[in-house]
Amino acid sequence: MAPLSKAGTALAALREDLAGEVFAPGDPGYDGARTIFNAMIDRRPAVVAQCESVADVVTAVRFARDLDLHVAVRGGGHSVAGMSLNDGGVVVDLRRMHEVSVHPAAKAVRVGGGAVMSHLDRACQPYGLATTGGRASTTGVGGYVLGGGTGWVDRKFGLAIDNLLGVELVTADGSVVEATAEENPELFWALHGGGGNFGIATSLTLRLHELPVFSVAMVLALPEHGPELARAYRDIIENGPDDAAGGVIYMTGPPAEFVPPHLVGTLLIGALITYTGPEEEVRALAQPLLSVPHEVEMVTALPYADFQCQFDDPPDLRNYWSAEYLTGAPDELLDVFCARADSMPVPSGCQHVLFPQGGAIAAGPAEWPVPYRDAPWVVHPFGIWEDPADDERAIRWVKDVRADVQPWSTGAVYLNFTGDEGPERLVAGFGAENLARLGAVKQMYDPDNVFRFNHNIKPA
Repeated sequence: MAPLSKAGTALAALREDLAGEVFAPGDPGYDGARTIFNAMIDRRPAVVAQCESVADVVTAVRFARDLDLHVAVRGGGHSVAGMSLNDGGVVVDLRRMHEVSVHPAAKAVRVGGGAVMSHLDRACQPYGLATTGGRASTTGVGGYVLGGGTGWVDRKFGLAIDNLLGVELVTADGSVVEATAEENPELFWALHGGGGNFGIATSLTLRLHELPVFSVAMVLALPEHGPELARAYRDIIENGPDDAAGGVIYMTGPPAEFVPPHLVGTLLIGALITYTGPEEEVRALAQPLLSVPHEVEMVTALPYADFQCQFDDPPDLRNYWSAEYLTGAPDELLDVFCARADSMPVPSGCQHVLFPQGGAIAAGPAEWPVPYRDAPWVVHPFGIWEDPADDERAIRWVKDVRADVQPWSTGAVYLNFTGDEGPERLVAGFGAENLARLGAVKQMYDPDNVFRFNHNIKPA
C-alpha cells in the first residue's frame, strides 16, 4: 500500500485522466457504484473506476499496480460470490463499455466488455441472429462467456465458449493483447473457461447463428404432479431434437397475469421447453406435458430477445447458488429431486432447477477446459431470498440438494453456477490436467496474481 500522500496524488490524477467517472469513499454515488446483484455482499473498495474505453481500463490497471492495490473487475455484477467487488482495492467497472456491433454477413458480433445479455440479444434480434446467452438478460456477457456459458439455446448452438472467436484483453502490466485461434493461441485456449484470471476482457467477438423463429411451451402444475411431469419432460428431451431445451423448475408461484391468484405465493412445478423452431413443432413435442394434470399452460412463438428477459431476478436480494452435473436422470434421481423441493424456502425467489445438456454441448470441441461438457443433465439449486433471517435455511437447502444427488454426480461443475466452494471444486470446474496448463498461462500473463477476484488459478 502506497503512502497516503502518494495515494491522494494518484487518485487526483486518475480523476483527471479517466474519461469515465471515479468514485471513492465519501463521494456522492459511491454506494450506488459499489452495489452488486447479491445483497449478501457488502464491500468497500478504495476506488471504483467506471471506464469508458480501453484506454481508461489501461489507466485504471496501471493506477492499481502503482499503488499495489488489488483489482476486481465488474461487468454485469452477477457473480454470486461477489467477485466483482473487493475491500480496499480498485474495481474496474466496465458497465459503460456496452457497445455491440453486429456483422450479419460474417455471422459475428463484437461485444463490449461491459455489455449484458440484453445488449447482445437486442442488437442481434433484427437480423434474425443469436448466440448462446445466459438465462437472465442482466447477466454480464464477458464473465458469462469466459466462464463457459450455458443457456436456453446451447443444445442447438453449443456453449458460449464454443462460439468465442476472439478477445481483446488488458493484461496485468497494462498491455492490450488480442487472443484468437491464430494470435496468442494458448491464451485463447485458456479464455475458454478460465474466466477473468488472465486480464480484463474489453471486448469479445462471438459467432452468430440464424434464429428466425423461437418458441416455448410451458406448464405449471401442483407439486404432487412433480414426478410425473419431470418424467414426461425427461423423455421429451432424451428422444427429441437438439432444438429443444428448457428445464424442470420448482418455484414460488409468481404474481404474473398467467398465474391464478390462489396459486401466487405457493409452491409450483413448471416444465419448460424452449425451442429453436416454430410454434406448431414445439406444441406437438409438448403433448406429453400437456397430458399431465396442470394449472397453467402456454405455447407460443416469441422473439428470443423477449424471452431472455422472462426469468430476470430482481437485484438487491440475497443469493446462494450451486450445481451438480449428472450422469443421467433416471426415475430415482427425479424422485429425489422432486422430494427436495419440499424444503425449498417458499415464498421466495428460490428456484429448484433440473435442465438438460447433450446436443451441441456434448458434440462440441473437447479441447477447452470445461470438464462438465459430457454430463447429460444438471441440477441447479438457485437460492434467492429477501430476509437475512432465512440465510441459514436457504443455504442449507442448496447444500442438501447437492448432497442428495451425489450418487449421480460426474464430479465436474460449471463454476459460474457456484461461489467459493474450496479448492476441490476448482479442480472440478477446470479438471486437474487443465488446471496445470491454465496455471502456466496465468504465470505468463499475470505472474503476480493481480486478477485474483475470480475462481482463482494460481500462477504456476
